[in-house]
Amino acid sequence: MSDSNRTVAVSKFLSLILRHSPGTIGLTLDQNGWADIDELITRAARHGKRITPELLREVVADNDKRRFAISDDGKRIRASQGHSVAGVDLALVPVTPPPVLYHGTASRFTASIRDQGLIPGSRHHVHLSADTATAISVGQRHGVPVVLAVQAGALHEQGQQFYLSDNGVWLTGPVDKRFITFP
Repeated sequence: MSDSNRTVAVSKFLSLILRHSPGTIGLTLDQNGWADIDELITRAARHGKRITPELLREVVADNDKRRFAISDDGKRIRASQGHSVAGVDLALVPVTPPPVLYHGTASRFTASIRDQGLIPGSRHHVHLSADTATAISVGQRHGVPVVLAVQAGALHEQGQQFYLSDNGVWLTGPVDKRFITFP
């Protein structure tokens, strides 16, 4: 397997373990989503996934979307956002969003969004982008992309909280359809 393919495979594995299913390898995340790196490596190896500390740091450093973060002491790792694991609180501080944020989705989901608004689904938050290019990229992962404009400033004025994850993704709760502009 090439180095590039190996880092992609490890990144996908980390997404599964750190965002959705740490129990797959018997790993437990702390309340803020952190996992001990040595324990992660040991448990991954027991399940046939050989990861070195160097490879782990390379995956974190080279991930263009900065999906993962290593703690300041270098001993723990977590996903920056996108968790579906119950009980994880990234301890993000509420911040004032810009007036408009964007949500990238596939065209096949627009009818449902027009009806229900944006809902987190199995995740803890709705994910929003500060720019349309990122939203298009996100939407392309699921089909023909559509970019929705979310009136974040107006929603915030109504009392809804917004958070900015370590990797620049805006997070919030459900977005009422009244605050969404469709193309």
